[in-house]
Amino acid sequence: VAIKQVSLHKQPQKELIVNELEVVRDNKHPNIVNYLDSYLVGDKLWIIMEYMDGGPLSSVIKEVHMSEGEIAAICQE
Repeated sequence: VAIKQVSLHKQPQKELIVNELEVVRDNKHPNIVNYLDSYLVGDKLWIIMEYMDGGPLSSVIKEVHMSEGEIAAICQE
């Protein structure tokens, strides 16, 4: 599993986090990392998700130069 820690005191619109959790909880797809559970630990929300080898897509985008075709394939999936 992977644990994403979100600091709630730094989030001005907490309802956006709740909406996102509801979407990932209710929608399962083989090309999307699965949400497993979440916990409130102090002032942080811990989001438990399926582990994805290679790290988050945001990190890959920053490190790897992709062609337009590769970007299109990722967006399609």
